[in-house]
Amino acid sequence: MNTALRIGLGIVAVVLLVLASLGIGWALWGRNLWAGWRPGTTEWNNVPVVPPCASTLPGTSSNPTTTWACESDPGEYGGFDVLTIEQAREAAEQYVDALGYPDLEIAEVMEFERNFYTIVEESGTGIGVMELLVDKWSGEVGPEMGPNMMWNAGYGMYSRGGMMGGAGGVNMLTPEEALEIAQRWLDVNRPGVMVEEHADPFYGYYTIHTLEDGEIAGMLSVHGSTGQVWYHTWHGAFVQMIE
Repeated sequence: MNTALRIGLGIVAVVLLVLASLGIGWALWGRNLWAGWRPGTTEWNNVPVVPPCASTLPGTSSNPTTTWACESDPGEYGGFDVLTIEQAREAAEQYVDALGYPDLEIAEVMEFERNFYTIVEESGTGIGVMELLVDKWSGEVGPEMGPNMMWNAGYGMYSRGGMMGGAGGVNMLTPEEALEIAQRWLDVNRPGVMVEEHADPFYGYYTIHTLEDGEIAGMLSVHGSTGQVWYHTWHGAFVQMIE
């Protein structure tokens, strides 16, 4: 084996070792931030909760097919009592406190048919840093899927280095531009649904409430630099909210 080949193989081995080390480091760094928090304990739990009113149909163990059979009564679903919205707020506050960021606060809690949704923002800037879901039956708290993980340039899975976070406050669309983009998307995909006249800013994107007949129906997010729209399809019907 000549010298050049040996040097080349050595470089490849070093690169692979560095990548493996980075992967392990990312996994350890993100474990607590993106794990589920079980209120009233000191433990993090990565196991997703399937509510009593959900039916899991045959599928793969990692991707089961879930259908919802919840009753319309917001106080009781399928015979199981659910958390109050105040209890959901307390659970979210415990989660945020456990993260160790002193300048974060709960800005909004919304109750939907399938979960509670919470916005966490920086108290100093008023910018949203994460969106959380609270399980309605167990009170477990975890990060919302979708834009909160994939577009969040401040606190998301890909925020360090901006792999997928994107804007991060630089060259962000204005709130008015985001609202206009969101309404154009709704006109094509959900005719008759309107945007609320306010866009909640996050690091890298906006989240916007949608309205039907003047009442909150759901929400969508708009990427801060590309204008891509991501509709939140996982909440179910809106019930109530507190700020």
